Amino acid sequence: MTTDSQALSDRERNAERLLRTSAKHSYDPMTEIDWAAPIDPNQFALPPHRVTLYGTEQWQQLTSRQQAELSTRQLASTMTAGIWFEILLMNGLIRHVYGQDLTTRHAQYALTEVADECRHSTMFAEYIRKTGYPTARPSRRADLRGRFYLQLNDITLTLAGAIFVEEFTDAMQREMMRDESLQPLARATARIHVVEEARHIGFAKPELARRWGRMTPARRALFRRVLAFLASESVRECVHPRVYTLTGLDAEAAKRAARANPHWQRARVDWARKAVDYFTDLGIIDASTAPAWRRAHLLR
Repeated sequence: MTTDSQALSDRERNAERLLRTSAKHSYDPMTEIDWAAPIDPNQFALPPHRVTLYGTEQWQQLTSRQQAELSTRQLASTMTAGIWFEILLMNGLIRHVYGQDLTTRHAQYALTEVADECRHSTMFAEYIRKTGYPTARPSRRADLRGRFYLQLNDITLTLAGAIFVEEFTDAMQREMMRDESLQPLARATARIHVVEEARHIGFAKPELARRWGRMTPARRALFRRVLAFLASESVRECVHPRVYTLTGLDAEAAKRAARANPHWQRARVDWARKAVDYFTDLGIIDASTAPAWRRAHLLR
């Protein structure tokens, strides 16, 4: 069997395994989650030390209830960014299978992942609605970048972006799942997302490795730079300045405090670690692009 044939065979076996797992462990968040349960405004949605302003002067000025409210708004903002990215991912997967043989397990799993992401986006939107956060739309900056990104139609970059975003949110949500003091609704959304996103990462990683191995040196150099930018922009989009305004803070001052906050910098590094380690092992992050990841506080 040729190398290419072996790779395609491995891809089919991986997709077959993921399809079996999807059949056993897929959830409808609209029925699995008790959306009618009230949210306690004094209960944190994220661990306090993972809130952007934790430990800052602005944090000390907030009451305990305001701190909890800020954590809920931060999570809602992160879910808004999640919807934005999942729509880009779904678009990329649909384009990826367009014209392919849909009898292949690879194409069928790609469509299964689209179905998962549709449910996740609905789940995130319902959490946003439930908490009273004012919008599920991305920022103007992200919207413009997303529209440009759709024109690129680059499935390899889409897979790499998915790995970064999903590993980042997976690390965040695993912390939420372990902390029983947190808001039950937030933890319920985290549980469903963690279970299903593990499959998506398992689909994206071998496919990215296969495509990366076939890139020319020039293409690799460009890819490294673009992915570093995409990762930085994705994390930036997670916390919209309105979360501070809604909590009664000066948004610009709060943004500066969060940017300089070592606790928030550590959170970003911690949540990005698995993706960064994978990209480093693959050679996507190298000496030429590591500084950009460090400037974004995604790598120590």
